[in-house]
Amino acid sequence: MEQVCEVCFRRCRLDAGQMGVCLARKNVDGEKLAAANYGMITSIALDPIEKKPLSRFFPGSKILSVGSYGCNLKCPFCQNVEISMADGRSAPEADFVPPHIIAQIAKREEKNGNIGVAFTYNEPLVGYEYVRDVARLVKEQGMKNVIVTNGCVTKQVLDEVIPYIDAMNIDLKCFSEGYYRDTLKGNFEMVKSFIEQAAAACHVELTTLIIPGENDSEHEMRALSGWIHELEVRYQKTIPLHISRFFPMSRYADRYPTPVSDIYKLADIARQNLEFVYEGNV
Repeated sequence: MEQVCEVCFRRCRLDAGQMGVCLARKNVDGEKLAAANYGMITSIALDPIEKKPLSRFFPGSKILSVGSYGCNLKCPFCQNVEISMADGRSAPEADFVPPHIIAQIAKREEKNGNIGVAFTYNEPLVGYEYVRDVARLVKEQGMKNVIVTNGCVTKQVLDEVIPYIDAMNIDLKCFSEGYYRDTLKGNFEMVKSFIEQAAAACHVELTTLIIPGENDSEHEMRALSGWIHELEVRYQKTIPLHISRFFPMSRYADRYPTPVSDIYKLADIARQNLEFVYEGNV
């Protein structure tokens, strides 16, 4: 029987055995949809919190970074394409790790400066059930949970995980409906709505990767940073912005890196609206 996935704007209609566009959600038996990547871990590492990047959330600490496979966007410049655009057959080696084991590892690494778990590397919320189940256990241990996400999922998904989440870094990849639709194969309004809801509930920092000739105009940065400032006023909190330098990758391997001078110029423009702006990859 056909089932409709409610995780993101695509609302994939899947017949029995069929996988969604994200390559992570599947109609498993004609009766229900499930995360085919549940607990399938492709990457795990103890990272500085600043690598997420989070600059104003427990700076100087470490966090256990955990990732699976699959993503619901199709960014041509993806830096983790081997796992984000893979499924269970084509992903790098993935091992099943149940939620309680991740929580145990996080607690064990507390002696090494670990404050909790970050769900990252691929798009974690296409497998939100695992994020929710791990995060609940981590929270019960008195530790922190972080999500690094493209934010292109529904309110229903956010509602499932947000009670257990302390901080997010959300990609705001541009400030253009057309670019989200045509280049990223995403949904601009869904991302903005997600950011608004997340900012009301936990600490949020945003990241914009600057692609030469695509999202690097001064006008767009003024609009993007101005919108973030409106959120800061509404929620009476700061929302740091990370402006990151692009390097040739994936389907954009033939492009040139973002000039460092452009990153500093756009950061200065953003600072006209925002208190905390960080240059990345420079």
